[in-house]
Amino acid sequence: MSTGTTKSQQWQWENAVAGSAAGFATVAVMHPLDVVRTRFQVNDGRVSHLPSYRNTAHAVFTIARSEGLRGLYAGFLPGVLGSTISWGLYFFFYDKAKQRYALNREEKLSPGLHLVSAAEAGGLVCLCTNPVWLVKTRLQLQTPLHQTRPYSGLYDAVRTIMREEGFSALYRGIVPGLFLVSHGAIQFTAYEELRNVLVDLKNKRSKIHHQKPDKLLNSVDYAVLGATSKIAAILLTYPFQVIRARLQQRPSGGVQRYTDSWHVLRETARFEGVRGFYKGITANLLKNAPASSITFIVYENVLKLLKLTRKND
Repeated sequence: MSTGTTKSQQWQWENAVAGSAAGFATVAVMHPLDVVRTRFQVNDGRVSHLPSYRNTAHAVFTIARSEGLRGLYAGFLPGVLGSTISWGLYFFFYDKAKQRYALNREEKLSPGLHLVSAAEAGGLVCLCTNPVWLVKTRLQLQTPLHQTRPYSGLYDAVRTIMREEGFSALYRGIVPGLFLVSHGAIQFTAYEELRNVLVDLKNKRSKIHHQKPDKLLNSVDYAVLGATSKIAAILLTYPFQVIRARLQQRPSGGVQRYTDSWHVLRETARFEGVRGFYKGITANLLKNAPASSITFIVYENVLKLLKLTRKND
């Protein structure tokens, strides 16, 4: 194996480690808002076993009062597991794709190739992690109003779903999940392009020209870039999150509320209009704008630390 190949593989793993650390930090801080968002997303106002909340603050207060900290952190384990694995795999696949497309290219990658790299990474991650997200959604939706025996945890949920609904049930919501690949593609493309613009601006102002990005940008820059790119992605792709959450609900009396994505689309448009596709978006923005800032601050700084460790070795 050549030295170049060895270094390439090492950097791919370092991107994965940095991504995993970022994913864990994000979930640990923002999980209660994720619970609130999921409950808003699935509440179409036509079923009695789902609690109703006036707004995000009322939801957090009500869950804390009636279900305690356990309710606010429902689905935390699959959330941490899914996010850590997803971010780790995403950065790994994304960086690997960029390296592949950058071969024999002297100029920077175009926005189109950044988009393709992000989409490719997102599709692979979606196929790997859909069962974890399904379990997380179902655990988050368990409330005292439920009549069905609740899942006791991640393992019990997987075992019960396999026994009662079969293996294919773990992949409910995979279609809107794959469409949500565009979320990551939009976010990472926006991040990369805004980052390049900011680096160019700072290089022009700097007395030392053509410095490396990690010398020019700081944690505040990464926070702003992460939040801005995330908001753009959320606004464009949020309806797919609503469709996926509604498909992933636990069957009531053995009957699925929605049969497929088209059924969700049709019923939501009919009874709730466009507004129905954006239920929970306030909680989602409150969670994901700062969460994305945290993610990229952790990712860029962990990567920087790993580079310093490599140099010292």
